[in-house]
Amino acid sequence: MYLYWDPTYILVIIGAIICMLASAGVKSTFNKYSRYRSMSGMTGAQAAERILRAAGIMDVQIRHVSGSLTDHYNPSNKTLNLSDIVCNSNSVAAVGVAAHECGHAIQHARGYVPLRLRSAFVPVANFGSALAWPVILIGAFMNNSMSMTIINIGIILFSFAVLFQLITLPVEFDASRRAMMMLREQGILGEQELSKTGKVLRAAALTYVASAAAAILQLLRVILLFGGRRNDD
Repeated sequence: MYLYWDPTYILVIIGAIICMLASAGVKSTFNKYSRYRSMSGMTGAQAAERILRAAGIMDVQIRHVSGSLTDHYNPSNKTLNLSDIVCNSNSVAAVGVAAHECGHAIQHARGYVPLRLRSAFVPVANFGSALAWPVILIGAFMNNSMSMTIINIGIILFSFAVLFQLITLPVEFDASRRAMMMLREQGILGEQELSKTGKVLRAAALTYVASAAAAILQLLRVILLFGGRRNDD
């Protein structure tokens, strides 16, 4: 009965729509402000280098990676990876994205607790994501006193992935805050440019909010489907 259509699918659909809208929003916003050249003329890579040096970070390597908006900071090997449309572009959008990734590098160097917590939680979240549905389905198809206990274990495993999404939010918001602060302090962007860059970073932050909302909706669906199942069903 759990494998066919049920009204709770609407929660999954809502979550998917929220994520698609957020993804479209960040792409649209980035494309809009990628047409505005920064007055300093600095590229994303050059801005990242200045920010890292100003923060006293000398052991992070800036790399160019393929793809569109695949930018990320890798704390395991201390590399700041900038995508095709960010690395060599001097737009206010590209500079803002590069600065955001520098924000993560600064978090890492300063021992920012939410970042350390997120990094430590990655294997837990991956473990929970991989096992949650198999465990829940095993419990659902059992017809004994242990079925509800197994289902609850599966729900707890599923909640690990949701918790990871929630932990990610303060990490991303703080990275953007640090980015805006460093861009202003280093004179890389003027105030009007910072306004445009802020819109890009806010649009990017909404993708993480959307992912967290979608994960919460999926957890709610799982609880509605299986949480009220009685051991004596």
